[in-house]
Amino acid sequence: MSSSTAAGADRVWSVSEHLDNILRQLRPLEPIELQLLDAQGCVLVEDVMVPVSLPPFENSSMDGYAVRTTDTQGADDEHPAVLTVIGDVAAGSGEPPTVGPGEAARIMTGAPLPPGAEAVVPVEWTDGGSGEAGPVTGMSAASRTPEASSGEVRVYRQVEAGAHVRARGSDVAAGELALAAGTVLGPPQIALLAAVGRAAVRVRPRPRVVVVSTGSELVPPGEALGPGRIHDSNSYMLTAAARDAGAQAYRVGAVADDAETFRATVEDQLIRADLVVTSGGVSVGAYDVVKEALGEEIEFRTLAMQPGKPQGFGFVDAGARAETEPSGEDEEAAVEPERTPLVALPGNPVSAYVSFELFVRPAIRTLMGVEPVHRPSLRAVCPAAVTSSPKGRRQFLRGRYEATAGTVTPVGGAGSHLVGALAHANSLIVVPEDVTEIAAGSEVDVVLLD
Repeated sequence: MSSSTAAGADRVWSVSEHLDNILRQLRPLEPIELQLLDAQGCVLVEDVMVPVSLPPFENSSMDGYAVRTTDTQGADDEHPAVLTVIGDVAAGSGEPPTVGPGEAARIMTGAPLPPGAEAVVPVEWTDGGSGEAGPVTGMSAASRTPEASSGEVRVYRQVEAGAHVRARGSDVAAGELALAAGTVLGPPQIALLAAVGRAAVRVRPRPRVVVVSTGSELVPPGEALGPGRIHDSNSYMLTAAARDAGAQAYRVGAVADDAETFRATVEDQLIRADLVVTSGGVSVGAYDVVKEALGEEIEFRTLAMQPGKPQGFGFVDAGARAETEPSGEDEEAAVEPERTPLVALPGNPVSAYVSFELFVRPAIRTLMGVEPVHRPSLRAVCPAAVTSSPKGRRQFLRGRYEATAGTVTPVGGAGSHLVGALAHANSLIVVPEDVTEIAAGSEVDVVLLD
């Protein structure tokens, strides 16, 4: 065991100390250029300006008829304006016809306003060129009634200039800031980038997180359980949590309690990992393979918290050390191995999940270079009493937070194996280190998990 590992094991760390130590040693990932859909969920590292106004031309916001406003003045149900239809203007249909006095062009939503026209009359305000008395409810398909693009149309309401017309640049104007650096790219942001013509952007990539669970007793879901066996829930839970935090997460099947096998598994995964997360094998038992396999690189610590007392953090080297080609004075120089951060979590499901939320999620967000790093927290009233909390440890109880009432109620007991109760919790109730009990109706700190 290294001296630093021994030093870490000799003292009890606070939750804040452990978290600060992890985050101080992490840096956001280097930016890369990605195609739009590959950039979803990533953090933009450049300001994106609008090269062309949106929309780039005046266009109709309704299906109807493009008209000159003077030709509709005074139009009503009894005295409709009768206009000559000179053709259709569909979105993307090419050069539109020019609308002259007494004329109208049938126009579709999104199509450019033709020359001469000043407004659009919705089709519901017209007879749709049917020749029948009264307004219609819509247009018939052009392929079925090609004659509707000519003839006459009766207009039953007058319109003012600009009615039902989207002005050029009414969405965003050329030269404006479309998206600022630091923006997380979700579907609406991807849409805007596509709309302004950007096919690729520079972003910080989503961290690649590899999740490895340990334990010879673990069986994949879907397989029958033998004596003393349980289904592996941790790897699924932690992989899902990593994805929820914004990572590109990979789940590795549970590794048996063999240090050599575990070490080989981790090394094989480093090629696709920006962060490795393990569960189990970090306590003081004879089969704690994570400590046995990584004791020289990972610092294993005792934390003043419940659940989640045993934790580990450090860096592992990626495989073999490649040497540079000899050249002059650099003949003996070698490429330093890449070092991948690894967070070792306890194996009990609740301990693993609470530890993930407190330590791994902030690490993922730090690698992404996105704020906020931490889950939101607030104060809420706890109607139930907390009768026992270990002195000197910060306890995290699963809770059900009700926003409308401003209350949070403990869910399940304090046991770190109670995954059933965890599934019904949406928050963590924080009991400070110097508090051993909380009276019913007291205010408590709450970490929101939704």
